[in-house]
Amino acid sequence: MNKLIVSPAPHVHSSDSVRRNMLNVIIALVPAYIVSLVAFGWGVLITTAISITACIVFEYLISRYLLHSQPTIGDLSAVLTGLLLAFNLPSTLPWWIVVIGAFAAIAIGKMAFGGLGQNIFNPALVGRVFLLIAFPAQMTTWPKPMGFAGSYVDAVTAPTPLAAMKEALKTHNASVLDSLPDFWDMATGFVGGSFGEVSAIALLAGGIYLLCTRTITWHIPVSIILTVGVIASLMYVCGVEGAVAPHYHLVAGGLMLGAIFMATDYVTSPMTPLGQLIYGVGIGIIVMVIRIWGAYPEGMSFAILIMNGVTPLLNMYIRPKRFGEKKAEQAPKK
Repeated sequence: MNKLIVSPAPHVHSSDSVRRNMLNVIIALVPAYIVSLVAFGWGVLITTAISITACIVFEYLISRYLLHSQPTIGDLSAVLTGLLLAFNLPSTLPWWIVVIGAFAAIAIGKMAFGGLGQNIFNPALVGRVFLLIAFPAQMTTWPKPMGFAGSYVDAVTAPTPLAAMKEALKTHNASVLDSLPDFWDMATGFVGGSFGEVSAIALLAGGIYLLCTRTITWHIPVSIILTVGVIASLMYVCGVEGAVAPHYHLVAGGLMLGAIFMATDYVTSPMTPLGQLIYGVGIGIIVMVIRIWGAYPEGMSFAILIMNGVTPLLNMYIRPKRFGEKKAEQAPKK
């Protein structure tokens, strides 16, 4: 006799599986990873290997010995968490800080809630924000792209484009923007920052792959990018001193990485298209508020985590139509 099995999200329909979807995201990250490898050299390989290995080990140990459940490392979710965490880190970050970030991502961001499908917040961003608060100096020391000629332990540092944009707004001095890299340099890569800040074009290519394979839908990425673009355009058109053209905001920082690969996480994003649009607009607004008035130049991680907390409310009040549900017929007028 067949039984109906009820399980927690994420619910995967058709012939897809969690492992297949995770693999699609990993494949989509390959172009951006290659660009970051060319830009920053061996530090990218070292940081990624440490991050992924630590995430796998921590998830296995916690599942096996604390939760006493079957380890689920075979679904590639721990691998993807480690890869996304690495994409949010400087390539010169000391190995032991990477391990701490991996522990925070897996133990606090994922397994504390019961594992995949039950976590409220994106695990990789939990690890990233934990490190940003605990080790602000190391997490904001960005290596200058030097390729394989650069050193993992003694790299030349360089400010990020967002730092220059932030300084211009803070001081109301547009001359600070003279140090801003060319737009195409920012779009194609080879600027200071984390792995996920080097090439917006490579990240967009990965996003197109995810859309073509139906791993994600357009609602969240497009709503985030459009919201940031609209707010940046209003600032630029209104003549705010120190404001840059909107297309710079779109390729700077972790906007593309967050909009395409992190905000679209199945577990922590809304279920319905309308909920996803509201979720994306909320992320875009928070990103620009932090970029303009916040203490940090970039606000993508904080914005996604904040809206992760709003997701249960969006799912509660914006529910999909039940299968077979029909609108109640209106009572005939007397």
